[in-house]
Amino acid sequence: MVAVTKPSGPTPIDAEWLRQLTLELGADDVGFVSIDRPELADQRADIEAVFPGARALVSFVCRMNREPIRTPARSLSNLEFHRVNEDTDEVGHRLVRALEAEGIRALNPSVGFPMEQDRWPGKIWVISHKPVAVAAGLGRMGIHRNVIHPKFGNFVLLGTVIVGQPISAETEPIAYNPCFECKLCVAACPTGAIKPDGRFDFAACYTHNYREFLGGFEEWVGRIADAKSAKDYRRRTRSEETVSMWQSLSYKPNYKAAYCMAVCPAGEDVIGPFQESRKDFVKAMLKPLQKKVEPVYVIRGSDAQAHVEKRFPHKEVRLVGSSLRPNSINSFLSSANLAFQPGVAKDMEATFHFRFSGASDREATFRIEKGSLFISDGLVGEADLTVSVDADTWLGIVKGERNPVWAVVRRKLRVKGPISLLQDFQRCFPG
Repeated sequence: MVAVTKPSGPTPIDAEWLRQLTLELGADDVGFVSIDRPELADQRADIEAVFPGARALVSFVCRMNREPIRTPARSLSNLEFHRVNEDTDEVGHRLVRALEAEGIRALNPSVGFPMEQDRWPGKIWVISHKPVAVAAGLGRMGIHRNVIHPKFGNFVLLGTVIVGQPISAETEPIAYNPCFECKLCVAACPTGAIKPDGRFDFAACYTHNYREFLGGFEEWVGRIADAKSAKDYRRRTRSEETVSMWQSLSYKPNYKAAYCMAVCPAGEDVIGPFQESRKDFVKAMLKPLQKKVEPVYVIRGSDAQAHVEKRFPHKEVRLVGSSLRPNSINSFLSSANLAFQPGVAKDMEATFHFRFSGASDREATFRIEKGSLFISDGLVGEADLTVSVDADTWLGIVKGERNPVWAVVRRKLRVKGPISLLQDFQRCFPG
């Protein structure tokens, strides 16, 4: 490591010294942003909760090798993801150590895991690296919801270090978005999670790509618990699924796709082959992923199931339960947009009033308009269906653990209006 000059004083931290130090520790680019920046207003409370006295953030990227991400052999892709993940965490760790040696308080949240699992299924991550990176000028969000660095494209992993002193100079967001909406990520996504109009189906992405992470693991454990014998378990779960889960448990969780990153041509270092010949780029990068014969995990009755069956008939649909299982009415209301299926609701127009009682005393309005969902606190407008329900009972229904008919018979659930609308509502949030 090349020796660097000690900063002139403890406050503020010299930006040029900090930039040089971060790059020498292994980062490929770095930016600085004050915690007071308007772009981080919605992140500030979370940042200060883990680091009281936070004054600024160091955002940095570590570049991944492109070809391992692009190959249809996902074991090679995952090796690259995990290797660079470790490198990025190491940069953050070493940077904090160097800052502490200078008497500067600093904290390095992890790039990914480990996370605060007691918050599950809420916001389990300590810091949101993407908005920090965008504010610090390290890229802009593409329609695939990945940060695209202007030079390295989306072939980067993001790290953040929180510091307890201001930094002498900040970096600003870049003036343009490297994403030029070529829509190759739309074409590559096996579940249809990325929509041509920019919408994103979180549930579809999470269910398949993160199959061997949190939600999929929970569903897999449920299969084991429900199995009456080893033979019954093998009937429910294919052997390759079992050994794949073993690999994730013994090594590290494996992504099933991330094809959106693989085909993205944006970035100065990346775009050349696409500019030379879009046809050849598509043939080399996109087609092998589209043609790959593989299982795709989807929630029964979801938009993703319809997409795979129509767009990729050679891929095998494997139906699984939803991992978005709220444990409170608050989490149900906050996560409903993530579970909502616009395709299922494309012909639906209805207003639902919910009155929750018991463990949670809340009122909320759901308005579904031809594939769009609007949620409001309180009872807004005239309802087509009013649902009065015990909170724990409703959560059991959402999780598939209780039958709505049973709830009606026990008077735990009462409806005013056509009960068929309740069934229509449930179809919009398949589990």
